[in-house]
Amino acid sequence: MDLFSLPRLGVVVPPENPTAEPEFNHLLGTAMNVYTSRFPVTPGVGLRAMLETYNEVLPALLGSFGALRLDAVVVACSASHYLLGPEGDRAFCDELSERAGCPVRSSTQAILTACEGLGVTRLTLVSPYQPWLTDTSRAFWERAGLTVDQVVLVPARPGTAGPDAGGAAHFDPYVVTTGTILRHIRERELPADTALLFTGTGMGTLAALAELVRQEPRRTLLTSNLASAWWARRVAGVTDGARHPLLRRLERASVRR
Repeated sequence: MDLFSLPRLGVVVPPENPTAEPEFNHLLGTAMNVYTSRFPVTPGVGLRAMLETYNEVLPALLGSFGALRLDAVVVACSASHYLLGPEGDRAFCDELSERAGCPVRSSTQAILTACEGLGVTRLTLVSPYQPWLTDTSRAFWERAGLTVDQVVLVPARPGTAGPDAGGAAHFDPYVVTTGTILRHIRERELPADTALLFTGTGMGTLAALAELVRQEPRRTLLTSNLASAWWARRVAGVTDGARHPLLRRLERASVRR
C-alpha cells in the first residue's frame, strides 16, 4: 500500500477538542489520510460568541491547508452550525466547497445525509451540551424534517441541591465518560424505532456505541464523527480498506436501503 496515494480528508476542529482526530483515525483506519486544522482560541468570550466566531473565520481557515490537495473536508464542530439552521448550514457548506475546490460538509450536514441514506426519520438526541444549546440542536433537526422523540441530557457532572451543594449540572462534552453516557441512556425507555443521535464531535462515544450495539443490535446509532467519516468515505469513492466495525455497520445498513 502506498500510504501517500490514499484519499485525503481535511478536518477542522475546535482548539480544545481532544476527541475528533482520534475518532476519525480509528473510524477510517487505513483507507484515508486525515489532516487537521484548528479554530482559533477565543479567550474571555462566552460559548455563543465563540461559536459565532468559528463561523466567521471558517472560510479563511480553510486556506490554512494551503496547496494541500484534499478530497473532502469535514467541519467537525456541530454546535456552530446549529446556529445557522439547516438551510443556512447547507448554503454555507456549498459556499465553502466552491472556495475549497472539494466537497466540504459540516458534521450536521453529514448527519442529515446519513439519515437520508438510512431512512431515519425519528431521533432520540443524546446531548452533552448546555440546555440552551441542546434546545438549539433539537430545533435544527426538527426544522430539517426529523422527529425528535426525546432528549437525553448528558452532563459531565450532575447538579446537586442544598445550601452546601454544587448547584446546577456542569456541561462539558470533552470530559463526559463512557459510563456517564450509558447510565443516562439506560435510565430512559426508548421507542423501538428511534435512532440514537449522539451530538457533538467532542464527546467520546466509540466505547459506548460498541456496548449499545451488543445490547440492541438492530437500533441505528449515529454520532457527529461517525456520520462524518461515513460521508467522507462515500464522497471520496472509498469502498474498501480496513475501518472501524461501527463504520462497517453503518455502511452495510445504508447499502440495504
